[in-house]
Amino acid sequence: MADPETTNAAGLMNSRWLKVNPPVFFVSAVLVVAFSVFGALFPVQAGRAFSLVQATIVEDFGWFYIGVVAGFLIFVLFLMCSRYGDVKLGPDESEPDYSYLSWFAMLFSAGMGIGLIFFGVAEPIQHFTKPPLGEGGTVEAASHAMVLTFFHWGLHAWAIYIVVGLALAYFSFRRGLPLTVRSALYPLIGKRIYGPIGHAIDIFAVLGTMFGVATSLGLGVLQVNAGFNYLFGLPLEIGAQLVLITVITGLATLSVVLGLDRGIKRLSELNIILAVSLLLFVLFAGSTVFLLQAFMQNLGAYLGAVVPRTFRMYAYAPNPWLADWTLFYWGWWIAWSPFVGMFIARISRGRTIREFVVGVLMVPVLFTFLWMTVFGNTAIALDLSGAAPIAQTVANNMPVALFETLAALPYPAISSGIATLLIITFFVTSADSGALVVDTITSGGGESPVWQRVFWAVGAGVVAAVLLVAGGLAALQTAAIASALPFAIVMVFMCYGLLRALRMEGAGTAIDLSIAEDAVAEVGMKWQQRLTGIVRHYGQSEIASFLDGTARPALEAVASQLQKSGLTPVVVRNEDSVDLTVPHGELGMFQYSVRAKAINAPSFAWAEQRKTQPSTRKHFRAIARSSEGDQPHDVTGLGQEQVINDLLNRYAHFRHARHLG
Repeated sequence: MADPETTNAAGLMNSRWLKVNPPVFFVSAVLVVAFSVFGALFPVQAGRAFSLVQATIVEDFGWFYIGVVAGFLIFVLFLMCSRYGDVKLGPDESEPDYSYLSWFAMLFSAGMGIGLIFFGVAEPIQHFTKPPLGEGGTVEAASHAMVLTFFHWGLHAWAIYIVVGLALAYFSFRRGLPLTVRSALYPLIGKRIYGPIGHAIDIFAVLGTMFGVATSLGLGVLQVNAGFNYLFGLPLEIGAQLVLITVITGLATLSVVLGLDRGIKRLSELNIILAVSLLLFVLFAGSTVFLLQAFMQNLGAYLGAVVPRTFRMYAYAPNPWLADWTLFYWGWWIAWSPFVGMFIARISRGRTIREFVVGVLMVPVLFTFLWMTVFGNTAIALDLSGAAPIAQTVANNMPVALFETLAALPYPAISSGIATLLIITFFVTSADSGALVVDTITSGGGESPVWQRVFWAVGAGVVAAVLLVAGGLAALQTAAIASALPFAIVMVFMCYGLLRALRMEGAGTAIDLSIAEDAVAEVGMKWQQRLTGIVRHYGQSEIASFLDGTARPALEAVASQLQKSGLTPVVVRNEDSVDLTVPHGELGMFQYSVRAKAINAPSFAWAEQRKTQPSTRKHFRAIARSSEGDQPHDVTGLGQEQVINDLLNRYAHFRHARHLG
């Protein structure tokens, strides 16, 4: 039993060497270890079990995958176009933590890096030679192959990520709940997210993440092995692949130790540089005009086919192609969604829902489409012209197809070297990002000792190795599809929970410029004082004095009293705000802030341009808000006791909502 000093009221074990949510951490760890031991000791039996599981899921639940993925895309498009798009993922005054360039680089690298390299040539060629319907190897088959590839890598995949990422970012940064999957279901089951139901949800997320990441690592090591075979003659065999997994997992562990900003962020930026360099090389070394024309035509064909293709089940003429491709991808993306969703949530604080959806849905998709066009159409053109037998290479050894394509272009040794390095960096980024996310879930949403992230990074490498030994590519596909089924059900409830919470945001995010009525009523502010606070224009220095002379002492007084109750509140005076945070472990964090906000003064000029307005036309107010989702409200002119009453009203709501008394 844990030392009482290291176990808090929320059930988290918390010490210098261990910070975990015991049911989630230990159950997940035992299941991952048990799977690894079973696969390593009984690979033949494991392979048979994988085949049976995949056949059962495809036959009985294929319709469910098709339906929920279509629903996820419709849901995120609705949020983007609705009034909820203006809601910020954080306090209304918060700003994004990362620039657009860094944000897009991290989105791309965490999302689909290894898969793009592995399938960039292989998938279009396979659809070209063996389409689901019709004759292969024709010009028509080539065009249809790119539509199918776009379909699998386009809007649907990123809509899945958005559902998870958006829910996590909203409930964590705007509502103060832990950055774990269970938080998204708080509007539906309330305090039960802290019990067995919540533990089960997080365990599903951990297992989905582990198998989703392991699938990517398995594909990546097959591709690295093919690259080293081309460059250095390394044999294409399972022994070499296990050695590569060990070495690259070691590099991922080093990145985990360095952390998010020094490790993952820098590797993500390196990934995007290498990926763009390789993309531009193939674009300009190949038939540039043809590839640009093909990109536009592919994009138009995809948009025209996306709706009927979304619901295509081959119900009247069953086709194994659906399970081998579409259902595999939908399962893979869903299995990845806890990982990618939590990762993009973590780096997207301060952005609006509309900005989040547009950024995550559009930019990576367009880049992915360009990538698939450049590599896929180049390979198809080489095969059609007879310049290189790409189709035969894909049939014999899929991972080698990329290097066969690069060999038909100038400077093949250099381009193949860059491709292999890119695969390795994508491998490392996927492993350390996955370890970071799994560790966040199992530790209850907070920071934890480094060894825990190392444990999960090594675990992902071990699971990938077991899957390769137990069945290769087929086992990887089965793991992705099977681990996604329970989490797909959780995601449906996440959508409903997010929508229910957004409805509580009110008609918009406009600031309520009336004095906080509950504070006024309880303290008995005179009506003259209230009227003065409403109509008077305050200068920036006056609001700064209010923050230092009224708001800060009020928050510090409350913090001092809370410390006597065994809590650890923190008051911080920032440049334009005073913030109080009160951690409650797994139950979330209460936040209350008073911030200076500039407001345009009334102007009577006809059609005056905002950019020409002098700074003297600005006046300032003190705006308060809490983590409880209440509207930002004006506290300018209140006294210290009145600010305290406003704060306590919000804190009482926080405790009541979490059943703390």
